[in-house]
Amino acid sequence: MKAECILEARAVLAEGPVWHDRRLWWVDIERHEIHALEVASGTDRGCRLASRVGFVVPRATGGFLAGVGGEIGTWAEGLWEEGLWEGRVRPEPDRPGNRFNDAKCDPQGRLWAGTMATSEVPGQGALYRVDGSGATRVLDGVSISNGLAWSPDGATMYYIDSPTRRVDAFDVQGGEITRRRPVVTLDDGFPDGMCSDVDGNLWIALWGGGCVACHDPRTGRRLARIDIPAEAVTSCCFGEGGTLFITTASRDLDAEKRRRQPLAGGIFRAETGTRGVAVSPYLEPLPPRTTA
Repeated sequence: MKAECILEARAVLAEGPVWHDRRLWWVDIERHEIHALEVASGTDRGCRLASRVGFVVPRATGGFLAGVGGEIGTWAEGLWEEGLWEGRVRPEPDRPGNRFNDAKCDPQGRLWAGTMATSEVPGQGALYRVDGSGATRVLDGVSISNGLAWSPDGATMYYIDSPTRRVDAFDVQGGEITRRRPVVTLDDGFPDGMCSDVDGNLWIALWGGGCVACHDPRTGRRLARIDIPAEAVTSCCFGEGGTLFITTASRDLDAEKRRRQPLAGGIFRAETGTRGVAVSPYLEPLPPRTTA
């Protein structure tokens, strides 16, 4: 499969793509920015916030939830110029060196959001389930909490802690996860963000691998590969039809690598021949404010 660069964004660390309201939403973590790309026109609009932005996900009632630094809060699209954002939930007041990274909503509209040490010291992060009652820590000792996806029937959750080079699966029932087991192991890059398709396959961005790899989690077998002209491939999501949108980074590239990878930090798309599982917005009431 071939990928096409649709935006030479020159992002430092583009991440967290989500297709919503006919636009591609994405963040540049290191530049503290939220972006919306109108793919048809190529118009991209960005807003700078006060700290690193790990994710942005739509809310069913309008607006978005965002992970900014170590907080989860609300952000409204109409506040581009001011960059206004309201922090509400801070689940790790005892870990001031941590920040939120990747996050996604499950089919029931609960948010699953992971943290990591900004310094990338191993084992300092966690994974949280966020609903109207607040944030519940469901995994601890995580190093770089990254990709999340669900099977088409919602009965299985897939999860990436990047340094493990694995995708792990969990059984899901009533918001509880059990029976963790590895289903995909990667040796040609570090798994980063991912998404699932209607056939139950996983599309996995490989940091350091220069590609998105499609794997069948039932067998672990690789089914397809999309080569990207940037080694740091960070995440992917499905848009309309079989279009897969892909984010990349230019962080950590020396002058020679930047010369050889001029599109690093760009946004790409590829036609996959399948469709993605529909994006779930956040459905729960907002959690009560906890800023201690």
